[in-house]
Amino acid sequence: METNKKTIIVFSGDFDKVMAALIIATGAAAMGDQVTMFFTFWGLNAIRKPQKVKAGKKSFLQKMFGMMMPRGINKLGLSKMNFMGLGVPLMNKVIKAKGAMTLTQLLEAAREQGVKLVACTMTMELLGFSKEELLDGVELAGVAGYLAEADEANVNLFI
Repeated sequence: METNKKTIIVFSGDFDKVMAALIIATGAAAMGDQVTMFFTFWGLNAIRKPQKVKAGKKSFLQKMFGMMMPRGINKLGLSKMNFMGLGVPLMNKVIKAKGAMTLTQLLEAAREQGVKLVACTMTMELLGFSKEELLDGVELAGVAGYLAEADEANVNLFI
């Protein structure tokens, strides 16, 4: 077993949970660990492009998912105390005041540190997302791809 490899399943699309996942990922990468983040279901929203992308034929439900789900990391809401949308701006104010990294900066840092971002192909198919709708450089894999990474890791997290 490779002791310097970590995997994180990002299931949640909540601002605070994605932030926690990125903090752990960048911390592990800064310590020299190889990190893979596997985004599935609502977590895919964190790696969606913020702009609308023309993406082939979709079913009615897939179109609805695409319209209702947030596009990109800056559209995520808090899991608790979202205060009808005011929660994230309040969190960002605290983050700025404390000199901490924003969600966008954490994602950029993760990418710069070589954290592997992987989108779940099964979830993409279910929700009707195409590779073009995801950030550039995001890899695609199914559960077998994730499990192969997890088999080599000494830490596997589900957030």
